[in-house]
Amino acid sequence: MLYNRVDVPFELYEINILNADDEDLKKISEEMGLALNVEEMKRIKDYFERAGRNPYDIELQSIAQAWSEHCCYKSSKCYLRQHLFGVEADYVISAIEEDAGVVEFDEDYAYVVAMESHNHPSAIEPYGGAATGVGGILRDVLCMGAQPVALLDPLFFGELDTKYEELPRGTKHPLYLLSGVVSGIRDYGNRVGIPTVAGMVFFDRSYLTNCIVNVGCVGIVRKDRIVHSRAGNAGDLFVLAGGYTGRDGIHGVTFASAELDESSEEESRGAVQLGNPIVKEPLIHACLEIVEKGLLTGMKDLGGGGLSCVIGEMALSAGFGAEVWLDKVPLKEEGMAPWEIWISESQERMMLTVSPQHVDEVLYIFQKWDIPAVVVGRVTEDRKLRVYYMGHKIYDMDIDFVVKAVEYCRDYTIREVVEVDETSAVHDLKGLILKMLEHPNVASREWIIRQYDHQVRASTVLPPLHGRANAETHGDAAIIRPTNSWKGLALTADVNPWMCRINPFWGAASAFDEVIRNLVAVNATPHSFADCLNFGNPEKPERMGEFVESVKALGWMARGYPLPCVSGNVSFYNETSHSAIAPTPTLMGIGVVEDVREAVTSHFKGKGDVVLVGETKKEFGGSLYCRLTNQRSTVVPKTSPDKLRTYARAMLDSFGHFRVYACHDLSEGGLAVALAEMCIGGSGCRIKGVGDYVSLFSESNTRWVVEVDGGEEFVAFLGERGVKAEVIGESTGDTLEIGDISISTDKMERAWRNGLVKYTGW
Repeated sequence: MLYNRVDVPFELYEINILNADDEDLKKISEEMGLALNVEEMKRIKDYFERAGRNPYDIELQSIAQAWSEHCCYKSSKCYLRQHLFGVEADYVISAIEEDAGVVEFDEDYAYVVAMESHNHPSAIEPYGGAATGVGGILRDVLCMGAQPVALLDPLFFGELDTKYEELPRGTKHPLYLLSGVVSGIRDYGNRVGIPTVAGMVFFDRSYLTNCIVNVGCVGIVRKDRIVHSRAGNAGDLFVLAGGYTGRDGIHGVTFASAELDESSEEESRGAVQLGNPIVKEPLIHACLEIVEKGLLTGMKDLGGGGLSCVIGEMALSAGFGAEVWLDKVPLKEEGMAPWEIWISESQERMMLTVSPQHVDEVLYIFQKWDIPAVVVGRVTEDRKLRVYYMGHKIYDMDIDFVVKAVEYCRDYTIREVVEVDETSAVHDLKGLILKMLEHPNVASREWIIRQYDHQVRASTVLPPLHGRANAETHGDAAIIRPTNSWKGLALTADVNPWMCRINPFWGAASAFDEVIRNLVAVNATPHSFADCLNFGNPEKPERMGEFVESVKALGWMARGYPLPCVSGNVSFYNETSHSAIAPTPTLMGIGVVEDVREAVTSHFKGKGDVVLVGETKKEFGGSLYCRLTNQRSTVVPKTSPDKLRTYARAMLDSFGHFRVYACHDLSEGGLAVALAEMCIGGSGCRIKGVGDYVSLFSESNTRWVVEVDGGEEFVAFLGERGVKAEVIGESTGDTLEIGDISISTDKMERAWRNGLVKYTGW
């Protein structure tokens, strides 16, 4: 018998792994939904052989949560340490070590940054999956003692024109997923009162069976009120606050640590958590009041793995152990087995450690905000975790064994990229520009943006759309003013999966370059970044190679710039039997704006010379030009941290010396699309000396278009600092004129706004 019912007045099983062979161990893992391989099960067997007993079901389930890819990063830690971590900056207070990064903002305040994925849940249940992604990232920022102030949402879906008969079994249509995800983000963010100010949307066939939903959050905290995700002292009490615990979200992290298949729709729906922003909003207020009064010693959110992860991680981080009284946990429903209570990922829950003398006041504050809160355990001197239920000890393990988990430096192969460029000019350049503006990866995101309240809290200085009233274009980065000073934070999210699919190294490097370009474009000094690294199955050497190459590139760029990576997330197994996603190393950039009144917008004002900053090369790998003309290029745009640093610093310096009216970075569609977008939100422009397809459509890195007073002087100023630039025209009129090409602003705007409208109907 592999499972023996224990003689207690509740459901508890002893699992006979001491007498289990490899086949039995595999069977136990599969039947219990542990998602552990045989070698990992044998390691567990060895532990319990030394303990001289079989484990209970709750203990095996707890190990499975802690050892999941989602919780312990067992396939990525090795390469992240080698290539990405370690970029130091004296203004970084805490990086990578906790739920969110903490970075100095000014003398009194720090900003807090977190970014995560919620991919598998969103593919199964897009509304709930995306909503709980937002809820989870808010908690990550809150548990550092910070008030969340802004959200970001980079999203990736299959192509919207996919025919229903082309959908693999068990797959939802991209339009349904897009609508559900946007609705989930909208309803959660709007109801909890945190503005969604930035993000991106990208469409590619590789996401057809596995959409990608990344969420980022920034918060603000007084430096003397920063809280850490660890227990305080032995004898402190664990206080569980927030939503009740139910069967939603069980096996959420193990479900997220395996490939989706056609049965996931039915079998894994219970792994998707259920969010409740109406509970979250007062929970945030209550936690922040407790932080302000200094009544807690540590705080952490209940995310992946639920209680099974949060208590052990908090205790171990402080060098202690814990004792838990599981029957104290408030439940949504009767009849839950102890292991279900222990690993449930029900939402809107926070865990605090509190000194005994402050417990009554903490519980009163939660009661005042109408938030359930109970004492469920205490911190102990030893490094063991013991769980009791109805007076019976049902869990007794070394926390080090559970939490420190396993780690792999998996084998990988690097796919050789032979650089080939077979591009040539096309005849109808005007028609091509309009097609580019209408492409879903370029077209207006107004249908999405207008659903989000990006002005709530009244701290959004530069919103995602700006320009002429009722004819706004999109900006490069949003700016928020988180305190009473004029100092601000600029936020952007960037990656081009088409480039990453061709060449993961240069694609990831290009994403870093674009982050810097977008921050600089609004007059923000790049300050830090977070990442959300989305890849396929790490057990496949080629997928692992894509990950390693991307991380190498990010580390090279980050160290050379330099720019610290302060927080991040790795999401593997974004793959089905039909396809793996394109490598998607999403980056979230944070910049500091010394005076938000000096922010620069992207639309032409009709007042100055138009200057192209940077070098244009024949680099069309992953470009929109190749996609629309069906031409081939594997030459992904190159960059270097030294060049990027030189150009970025010179640009920021120039903003203080010249009257800069507008600035916009060059990305999808190259110069032609950048000029068109600047015209849509403002005036037209007249461009001379630029007309061949390379100069118009190349997507070379480290380039901006600037509208400025005194173009020649501006070019000379940059030249003295080693930056190449040229005056290419003037901002005037109501048309885009490039040589013989002439397109009215109205015509470009109609094409740009129609790109998503024709699919969504909005």
